[in-house]
Formats: sequence, C-alpha cells, structure tokens
Amino acid sequence: MPSVFFDSNVLLYAAADEGKKRARVEALIRANGTISVQVLSEIASVARRKMRMDWDETVEFVAAFRNWLHVIPLTEQIHDDGIRLARRYQLSVYDGMIVAAAIDADCTVLYSEDMQNGMIVDSKLRIQNPFLS
Repeated sequence: MPSVFFDSNVLLYAAADEGKKRARVEALIRANGTISVQVLSEIASVARRKMRMDWDETVEFVAAFRNWLHVIPLTEQIHDDGIRLARRYQLSVYDGMIVAAAIDADCTVLYSEDMQNGMIVDSKLRIQNPFLS
C-alpha cells in the first residue's frame, strides 16, 4: 500500500456522527499514515471554533491523532516548497504547505476532500478524495 498523508478535513470526520465517513476515516487511520504539525494545528482550531471543545477536550482530541499517525514538522524548506506548489498548482497557501509536507514525507497519496481529486503534483503525489468510490 502506498504511503499516505492526511489533510485535516478528512481526519475531522473521526469525530463526526456521520457513520459512513467516520468508518472510512477510522479504517484509513488503522492502516497508518502521516500528517504535519500544520494539520494538527488546523484540527485544534476547528475543535475549538466549530466543535466548541474546551481546551482539555481539544488537547485530548489532537493527542489522539499524534498517537495514531506519524507527525512531521513544518520546516523552512517545506514552507518554501509549499509556496512554490501553491503558486504552480493554484492552491491556497495552507494547502500548498500540506502538499509540500506530504511530498517531503515521501508519501504517494494525499487524502483530501477539498483539493482536486486525481491531481498529480510534481509527478510524485496523487490527491485522492477517500469518500469517492
């Protein structure tokens, strides 16, 4: 199985009541994968702002992803690559950082619900919506 990277928008279904998407995300997490510190930050932000978790719940929620998945830092090189990728592929800056982190981690698949399904980035990484079959 190819090494995979998760966008925050996919992982947040782990806390959703929607059974089908939640089950899919849980299965993908069990198969392992990688995320970046930025993904953890996005999850924490959504947990506080949209899910209205208190600080203790937020810390526990984020810690679960840290335990389940490999986490890589956001380095200056990833940042520079993220800007380049955002510009080249017309991504948001934040999506560019996620794509750059996935490539840096030698992942071949990036699971994202928001980015263009099927897009190949730098002949190395395929964006895939895990909910489309």
